[in-house]
Amino acid sequence: MVPLVAGAFPTVRGAGLTHRGLIRERNEDSILTDPSGRLWAVADGMGGYGHGDVASDIVIDCLEQIEDEEEPATALAERLSEANTAVRRLAATPGLGQMGSTVVALIIDRARAHFAWAGDSRGYLLRAGQLRLITRDHTVVQNLIDQGELRPEAAEQHPESHIVTRAVGGDDGLEVEFATLPLIQGDRIMLCSDGLPRCVYEQTIEELLAGAATAENTCRALVAEALAQGAPDNVSVIVIDIGEA
Repeated sequence: MVPLVAGAFPTVRGAGLTHRGLIRERNEDSILTDPSGRLWAVADGMGGYGHGDVASDIVIDCLEQIEDEEEPATALAERLSEANTAVRRLAATPGLGQMGSTVVALIIDRARAHFAWAGDSRGYLLRAGQLRLITRDHTVVQNLIDQGELRPEAAEQHPESHIVTRAVGGDDGLEVEFATLPLIQGDRIMLCSDGLPRCVYEQTIEELLAGAATAENTCRALVAEALAQGAPDNVSVIVIDIGEA
């Protein structure tokens, strides 16, 4: 592992892939991949609300407006707030009804990764072969785990495992959570919708991410594994590799 000098500009290469899965009739996920390596996002439209694909598209459209010179956390907060307003305004249109989207977004600025998220789309870091979950799910089940009322291994079987407590479009005021971490040469970051960890064990995700495949081929392998396990939901994955400055 080679530490990156503070303020350095590492080489960033990544890829993304999204699939409707094997059960859902349409794909309500949207992804944002940036050829420059700076801005990445996964938005998971909430199918239970209807028009989830529209909500996730709005999230990505707003994030795409971020300029390179903007301060990462402020830019992410402002654009997600704008998306929240836009989704709620559209949902008020007669005949549409409530809609929403979870989101995990990332800005890589110099040698630091700035995450922002709402809901249960996730961000992971693979460092020296070890997988670490950076985000924390905003769900009813996660709250129960935090309160000691539910064991983590029982989470997927809980009847409210699909209920999120935060989402773009869910309330007038969107509460976004943030995390920032320094990057090291050789780091690999993964963003995903909940359709991946719901059917692929984290140990398998770790093994696939730790392989020597390119970001693009790793995305294909992760989605293929989800499909092999039945993929009852849409599946979206972004893999980002951090190289030398």
